[in-house]
Amino acid sequence: MLEKIREGSQGGAAKIILGAVILSFALSGVYSYLGSGGQVNAASVNGEDITRYDLEKELQNEQNRMRQQMGEMFDSLASNTAYMNQVRTAVLERMIAERLIDQKAKELGLRVSAEQIKQAIVSMPEFQVEGKFDNDRYQAILRQVNMTADQLANMLSRDMVRQQLMRSLLGTDIVTTEEAMSILALQQQQREFSYTTVSKSDFTDSIEIADSEVQSFYNKNMDRFATPEQVALEYVELNVADMAKDVAVTDEEVQSYYDAHSASYQMPERRLAAMILIEGDDRAKAEAVLARLNAGEDFATVAKEASDDFSAENGGELDWFEAGAMGGDFDAALFGQEKGQYSDIIDSDFGFQIILTKDIESGSAAPLSDVRDEIVAAVQNELAQERFYELQQLLADVSFQVPENLDDAAGEVGAEVKTTELFSRFNAPAAVNNQRVINAAFSDAVILDNMNSDIIELDSGHVMVVRAKEHKAAGTMPLAEVSEQIKAQLVAEAASEKAKVAADEKLAQLKSGTALEGMTLVAAVGRNGTPELDPRLVGEVFAMPKPVNGASSAAVEMSNGDYAIVSLTKVIAGEPEAAIADSLKLRLANTASQSQYQALIATLRAGSDVSYPVVAEQ
Repeated sequence: MLEKIREGSQGGAAKIILGAVILSFALSGVYSYLGSGGQVNAASVNGEDITRYDLEKELQNEQNRMRQQMGEMFDSLASNTAYMNQVRTAVLERMIAERLIDQKAKELGLRVSAEQIKQAIVSMPEFQVEGKFDNDRYQAILRQVNMTADQLANMLSRDMVRQQLMRSLLGTDIVTTEEAMSILALQQQQREFSYTTVSKSDFTDSIEIADSEVQSFYNKNMDRFATPEQVALEYVELNVADMAKDVAVTDEEVQSYYDAHSASYQMPERRLAAMILIEGDDRAKAEAVLARLNAGEDFATVAKEASDDFSAENGGELDWFEAGAMGGDFDAALFGQEKGQYSDIIDSDFGFQIILTKDIESGSAAPLSDVRDEIVAAVQNELAQERFYELQQLLADVSFQVPENLDDAAGEVGAEVKTTELFSRFNAPAAVNNQRVINAAFSDAVILDNMNSDIIELDSGHVMVVRAKEHKAAGTMPLAEVSEQIKAQLVAEAASEKAKVAADEKLAQLKSGTALEGMTLVAAVGRNGTPELDPRLVGEVFAMPKPVNGASSAAVEMSNGDYAIVSLTKVIAGEPEAAIADSLKLRLANTASQSQYQALIATLRAGSDVSYPVVAEQ
């Protein structure tokens, strides 16, 4: 079959058809461009254009930021067209806000000098080495981000002018300590109350729900019973890790690999270092120490008496080091002298150092027996990788050339066709729970055209091809499947209504002065409540007015549909600490600044001409 397909694709008629298809696509692209009228703007702000190019660039930056923050979750969100349209709109609105601020700053005559920009660049930590501006690093980073010095200066100028405007218009609200303490006192407030409950379960047995009520509820709430789109897959996968397990490796191959990679199993030379450190700028002391060594005194003895390093107690001995481990002059001295030699005085960031090469351990090769398992795994992986790439290409070719099944492809690569049960985008089984696989599984090519997917790379050395075995479009669960669920809900709602009536009657008794039996006392509970108390009950208690000449009372619906009759008897004010108030003042100021910013943008927009020549969504 494959040979016939290859022969057919080489015929003259096939080439003519292919040429016509290519031409039609080319012409349709030209007509599409001409039909656009050359319009490339995403928005216009008081006559100043925001181009589609600018929008796409900012959108790409935003997507990169989201990908860094969210990881693989972003791939799932990126497949949701509606969500990405929201992101696009948000980015465009942010760009419009920035243009409005820039225009207002220009109107007010705000500007920054070239010297201010220069100082801003010099002070940026990204361009500093050891706390000082480094021009080479500055130029390297500009090249890395594909930006010129003028572009950076212009960007900083805009940002600094915006900051001027923000500082002049925003953040002027002052939150006093008294305000913060008052808010904290409210947050830390406690309340004492008593309550008793009326349970809806006391009324369920007396409630009958007619079939017509169930039908009516179903008809009015069909969206609640929607079922997501589902697909069951057939798939063929190749995994180099699994393939490697079946690769047999001979002793000759192990020896050959060991010989060819002997450098990888070479133990590097190590040297035992000792040091005398004279801290500070006392070079005279360091020279006196060196003179004692030159006079023949024992290095360890001198180190114990004169070194300021922690190693002095051990005669200056530090540790074994490989070349490059310490770097700089220390490394050069340690590996540049013979065993037993010591260096001249080295001026370092820590003080003056004298380095002794106390001992040398030459490099040696690790025995084959010690690294055999490692080599076997490496050989298995190498051989499996070679076979994997061959089979990957074969799988891609056959699954494309024979798109109506996966049996041919599986047979060609020696794999089996595996299957899954029906699943939606949100509950994929572990074997195919990869966003790339899910996107392919629900693609038009797989579902509508009933074709094999393109080859999907799950990870390095792990690929898969899928096709739809069964597909269920999104729909609505039939009434027969949900009637009992609906009936139970209607019973619960009716029972809760009866509980409310009973609770109101008891509340009336309480307000008339009649004591209720079974009241539970809750002493000094805070706004966060306790695990034993229903959160809605606690919230309603803190919404009740303070008791005046007695107690406040109310009937409260709880989270489970039961009702509580509450008697609030005492309100206990909080006693906040001043240190906590200072932190709250900062948060309140930030919140106020955010509100001011939104108000500023709304005001600027109200007096501006903002238009959208084209729809932002693509």
